[in-house]
Amino acid sequence: MLPVIQYTGAEGVLDLGWGHPDPSLLPVEAWAESTSEAIRAGGWKALTYGYAPGPGPLLEWLAVHIGAIDGRAPSPDELFVTAGASQGLELVSTVLTRPGDVVLVDSPTYHLALRILADRGVELRAAPTDAQGIDAAATARLADDLRAAGRRVPMLYTVATFNNPSGASMPVPRRRELVSALDGVTIVEDDTYRELGYDGPVPPSLWSLASADVVRLGSFAKTVAPGLRLGYLTADAGFVRRLANRGYIDSGGCVNHTSAMALAHFATTGRYEAHVSELREAYRLRRDALVAALRATVPTIEFAVPAGGWFLWLRVPDAAAVARRALERGVGMSTGERFHVDGGGGDRLRASFSMYSPTALEQAATRFAQSLPTGRRSG
Repeated sequence: MLPVIQYTGAEGVLDLGWGHPDPSLLPVEAWAESTSEAIRAGGWKALTYGYAPGPGPLLEWLAVHIGAIDGRAPSPDELFVTAGASQGLELVSTVLTRPGDVVLVDSPTYHLALRILADRGVELRAAPTDAQGIDAAATARLADDLRAAGRRVPMLYTVATFNNPSGASMPVPRRRELVSALDGVTIVEDDTYRELGYDGPVPPSLWSLASADVVRLGSFAKTVAPGLRLGYLTADAGFVRRLANRGYIDSGGCVNHTSAMALAHFATTGRYEAHVSELREAYRLRRDALVAALRATVPTIEFAVPAGGWFLWLRVPDAAAVARRALERGVGMSTGERFHVDGGGGDRLRASFSMYSPTALEQAATRFAQSLPTGRRSG
């Protein structure tokens, strides 16, 4: 029988290398009810070709909702429904880039975004960074130098809020510097973890602060379910029109119309807010369990506690060797090199706390401690 899902896992392995949701937290019954109710309420309009930027009920709800969770509310004509953040990045990069361009990327950053961008035939360059994230002035100089050498530099990709893999968030002053510093470079902001903040207010998106061009990618993969393949982007109305007028959008209408109609119903009935509230508490408990277990079993290990998102970014000498030994003991982690384009990350491991219960995460920390060289474990 052919597989049904992307990840099945190896027997006996607690694999913290995968950034997937805990299956027990997916809203199976609530989503089934919302889908049924949305189709019955919408009738044939829920199943036909949809309005290119996305169905009105979802766009209207998103405009209000984003205003509540971010620095400003978009107008409906600044919104475009996507088939998830990955499809949004594929679409936006197709519009902005052409083979041979240079695309600047945060470092470290989401490793599969690097693959999506590489598929465009572009050269990926790490933007200069420091302890606060992307160095705005140095990045602007890099873009200028590349253009002076005859290269096009159409975009920069970053996960500024609850970064994947590091969990870090760019401070607000640095955000303001970045959106003001770049001239002629569109910032593509992957903002998929915004609603999974656990410790106080979440910084405003780059898009909400933009004095330069910013396209912000959002997703319901983390807040509802990845199998929906449903997300959105915010951008200026002219850019949204460019997307809506593309041939394959004109051919098929909204890229995920029926799921978008169901999500609108899921949201406007209050199920979305209730579900996300439960998720925040559940993932906060998982984060805290893994943090406490690592500190108890490996007190010498270095990492920052993220204020949101799904990941811990562990500093470990010879991380690749540690990861191999950890897997032999039944715990998986992602090595840091895959999150860089410049060969960095050899002393880092990404550990996701999203997929397992607090008890399982405590067990994973114990196994991980046993994989470290003698003298780095707790007694």
